This record gives sequence, C-alpha cells and structure tokens, in this order.
Amino acid sequence: MRCVVAIDQSTQGTKALLLSDDAKIIAKSYFEHKQLVSLEGYISHDPMEIYENVIKGVKTLVDAVPEAEISAIGITNQRETTVAWDGMSGKPVINAIVWQCSRAKGICKSLTDEQKAVISERTGIPASPFFPAAKMRWILENVSEARNLALQGHLCLGTIDSWLIYKLTGAYKTDVSNASRTQLMNLELLDWDDEILKMFGITRNMLPEICASDAFFGETDFGGILKNKSPILAVLGDSHAALFAQHCHDPGKLKVTYGTGSSVMMNTGSEIIRSKNGLASSVAWKLSGKTDYVLEGNINYSGAVISWLKNELGLIDSPDETEEIAFAANKSDKVYLVPAFSGLGAPYWFDDAKASIVGMSRLTGRAEIVRAALDSIGFQINDILIAMSRDSKLPIKFVAVDGGPTSNRYLMQFQSGISDTNIRVSEVSELSGIGAGFVAGITDGVFSFDMAFSTLKYTLYKQHMPEIERQSLLSGWKQAIKTVVYNITDCNL
Repeated sequence: MRCVVAIDQSTQGTKALLLSDDAKIIAKSYFEHKQLVSLEGYISHDPMEIYENVIKGVKTLVDAVPEAEISAIGITNQRETTVAWDGMSGKPVINAIVWQCSRAKGICKSLTDEQKAVISERTGIPASPFFPAAKMRWILENVSEARNLALQGHLCLGTIDSWLIYKLTGAYKTDVSNASRTQLMNLELLDWDDEILKMFGITRNMLPEICASDAFFGETDFGGILKNKSPILAVLGDSHAALFAQHCHDPGKLKVTYGTGSSVMMNTGSEIIRSKNGLASSVAWKLSGKTDYVLEGNINYSGAVISWLKNELGLIDSPDETEEIAFAANKSDKVYLVPAFSGLGAPYWFDDAKASIVGMSRLTGRAEIVRAALDSIGFQINDILIAMSRDSKLPIKFVAVDGGPTSNRYLMQFQSGISDTNIRVSEVSELSGIGAGFVAGITDGVFSFDMAFSTLKYTLYKQHMPEIERQSLLSGWKQAIKTVVYNITDCNL
C-alpha cells in the first residue's frame, strides 16, 4: 500500500500522520517537547529534541502499519522559530529561539524609520522581533560560537523546516512560504534581499536555498526506520499548509488556524496586497510553478492562553473543561483579558504591551476569568478580520477554521457572533499536517486532488448574537486594549 508521511512540527510538539492511497489518515502519533523559559523570559526549544521526536513519531507510524510503502513525505512547521547550527557537525549552537520570544526587540528598535520602511515594502512584514531576521542578528551578536562559525563560513541559520531537512537529508533548503516569514526574502523576487541581509549582518552563505513548496528536498529513511529512502516532496509553513487543506485556493478565501498562537490568512492570488492596517503580506505557496500570495495577521497568544490558565494559574485541570466553565459564567460580569504576555502582534504590533485583566468586579471569579480568556482569542481574531476586510475591500461572511481549540463550542459560537460571520470547523484537527501530506501525495501521484479533498468534513456555526450585545462587547474590548497599547490609530480598531 502506497502511503504518505506528513510531519507537523508545531510549537507544542510534533505530530506524524500516515495517509493511505485514498488520502485518509490511517495512523498518527504525537510527541511533546519541552517549553524552555529563562529567568529573562526568553522562550526556547531544544532543536535536537524536536528532531528526535520526528524520528520517534515516524517509527510509531511504521510500527502501526508495517505493510505501508512510504512513497512521499511532507513537512509543515512552526514558522518563525529560529535555529542556528554548525554546518559541519550538524550540532545546534544555541537552543531554538521560539517565534513568541521577544528577546530581539532592541534590535528592531535600533532600526531607522527608513530601514523599517524598506523591510516592510520588500518583505511585506512590519519590523518585529516576532520574525527570524532580528532573532538571527541577536544570535550573531550574543553567541560567540555562532560568530566564529560565521567567520569560518560554517554557520547555518534557518527555520525549523530547514533544520529538519538538513538533519534528515543533509540538504540545506527551505520553501518560499517559510522564507517569506523570515523578513529577509524579497516578495517579488522570491529570493533573499541583499540590502536587508546587510541590515541584519547576515550573509547568503548562512541561509538555505529557497525552493518551491513542491520541490524535491532530498531523501531520507529517518535514521534507518524505513527500508528504503523516500523523497520529501512538500514543505510549507503550518498556516500555509492549513490554508491549502482548507481548500482556500482562490483569491478572497480565508481561514483561521487556532494553535498556540493564531494565524488569520487570506489568499490574494497572484497579487501582493500591501497592508495599510497592520497585516503582513507573505507567500502562500509556489506549486506547479505558480506563486500565490496571502494577507496574514498573527496573534501571539490563543491556545497558549488556555495553557496559562492551567499551568500558571491552576484554574483548570484540562483545556476540555473551559467550554462548560465558560457557558456557566455570569453573563452580568464584563471582565476582559488582554493576553499581551509577549507584546501584541497584528494589527497593533506593540512589543512593549503587557498582559492585563480589565473590568473585574465582585462578580468576577474562576468561571468569568476562564470565559474572558476564551473571549480574548475571539476578540483578537476579530481585530485581524476587520483589518483584512479593509485591506482586501471585501466583506467577510464566511471563515474556515482549524486547530485544537476549534473543538470548543463556546469559543466557536463566540467567534461567529463577535465577528458577525458563519464559521466552518473542520472535523479533522490536523489540517496543517494534512495540507503538507496532500501536497506531497498529489505531487507524487499517490492520490488525486479531488480524492484528497473529498475526505474532509465540516461543522457549521451560524451567527446569532444580537447586534446590540456585539457592539457592547466590542466597545469593552477596545477600552481594554487601550489600557495596554498607547499607539492605537483608527485603522487598528
């Protein structure tokens, strides 16, 4: 039986999926990795642990379905997390700097207004420590081994996809979707921008080759797990892979991926839309020689807010509890949570913002704080949808969504109401992995495009929140945002 392996390396862990020749998931595995937070608040992952979890994940699949013949491999990944390693030994020189980490904010502040304008215009992304460019410069400035390797011409700087490709195949490559999120790639040329590289003290030999999303990235047997080596034929950033799996292949179609953070992404086809409302422009993918672009807004804390309730506050034992608790919360309570634990991303881009709980009363208790945490996810995504509608000049009446938190009925109904739109939830939560698997399988001819998408099913949430309630909630959220952000302009609201 010809099968496809899809690796989904996310912020919290690594999923591995095995897709059959009829494009259905027949086995899956999941391994968490440690979230490393320093006393300075720096957020890191161990790149070797991530690589080892990929190996363990694939072994689990092979053990579960020993008759499977692995014809193709797809990889999708947390995008802006940055890895630095020795190109000769393959050893990391520092733990991976996670996309959420803001340790490089001083570097972004040191850029001139002219430099920031060039970065934004050519890469489609506002200057921010959220993206790898500043993280890479921070590594060069603060890690002596990295500087020494750079002088020798042996330093590799990349995102998680290029790290895994290197470890699995020995090739040093990335795809256009991941490269477009580094803040170093020229959107029009689909190549590293030499002027921007110079701003960050980076040279081309430190960076991987940029390839199409359906290119040949090398072959691997996952350290001897497979009997024969199989080709990696698909690499996409996790949000881009989810966009593909959500069938958002035409201009104007959009989806929201709820993960540790959240990504709102709209396909803009061959047109690069330069946002005037705090969003980023990126490459969706390059497939069959055709490049599609996207508008995107990212929030730092969505699913991570739920983890905070559990791990730091001890208010819940499991994320599954939040649905029932939120439904039971006192409707008269008007408390808001602004989860700016690492600043605020789109559409505000305010790195210095701090988290805040606003509007507490004697009615505020455990249930109300839990509900406010879920509401904060919906409010932040709605802010981005408003900005996206303004940039695209299109009304948003339908949103496809995916990710673990979409199983929360309270959150999905709230999202539908506060955004005044219908919400389509995929009944399969692993859409990023599926998207990468679909591209790999279609590229290799394991299954057809139509067969792949015929396997997906959905649940629909219809908008029924009264307009007066919606406007009251939005007004309260705007006031809460103003307590942590002091650079708000009208377009941000």
